[in-house]
Amino acid sequence: MGTNALRGTGVALITPFKDDGSIDYNAYQKLVENCIQGVDYLLVNGTTSESATTTKEEKLEVLSFIHSINKGRKRIVFGIGGNNTQELLSFISKMNFEGIDSVLSVSPYYNKPSQEGIFQHYKMLAEACPVPVILYNVPGRTASNIAAKTTIRLSSVPNIAGIKEASGNIEQALEIAKYVSPEFNLISGDDLITVPMISIGAQGVMSVLANAFPGKFSQMVQLALDNKFKEASEVAKYFVDLNPLLYEEGNPVGIKQVLEIQGVCTSNVRMPLSKASTDLRKKIEAVLKMM
Repeated sequence: MGTNALRGTGVALITPFKDDGSIDYNAYQKLVENCIQGVDYLLVNGTTSESATTTKEEKLEVLSFIHSINKGRKRIVFGIGGNNTQELLSFISKMNFEGIDSVLSVSPYYNKPSQEGIFQHYKMLAEACPVPVILYNVPGRTASNIAAKTTIRLSSVPNIAGIKEASGNIEQALEIAKYVSPEFNLISGDDLITVPMISIGAQGVMSVLANAFPGKFSQMVQLALDNKFKEASEVAKYFVDLNPLLYEEGNPVGIKQVLEIQGVCTSNVRMPLSKASTDLRKKIEAVLKMM
């Protein structure tokens, strides 16, 4: 997988739910069709999709559904992550990878493994997985950071093709960019620092905002990739007031509230998450009116 494979904007798709908690496939189709018009690839079953509270059966059902809508139009990245290495290896051994271009795998959470533990975990996944593996570093969720030196070391492991870097640490990302090969995909995991991430060598972003603003967000990313950083920064400012609200009560609570206001789906989430509070909904509504 070369550096153009994940270039541009990938949308970290949410999972729409009905009032009874089941997956709303009519809303899902509407969401995906909207996004396909603007983004470069689809991320299915990432953490934004509430993968922590969907069953294995639902994950595979969603993947099949996405294939039926996508029909090969966009690349598909599928999330396979967790903190039980052996369980992940078992899942991979039984998985049908047809139509999946790569796998995004979040760093083990809660366990707080050492850097050597993180390295060995990913090495084993890469050896078992028939498609390229993308590392996912999100310390705010996992309680541990994939250090730059570990990422650089992992970049030499066959079948590890990149990292979604969501530490928010530009200095760490810069160190990665300096020492990995040009074939290694450095991808922003934080929407609002995507432009500076691209300026230091990132190929693009896996975005939450792109669920609701696929065209405008992709425009920002493309401008940055074209080295038009001033213009890209102006587009980024469009999202400055909205972005923090998306995470105020947990992800994807905020983006689902935006999508409900847009008429795409309900704002339903699965416990232990709770729908946006009245206060948050009012703040989101007020910001959207100003955008």
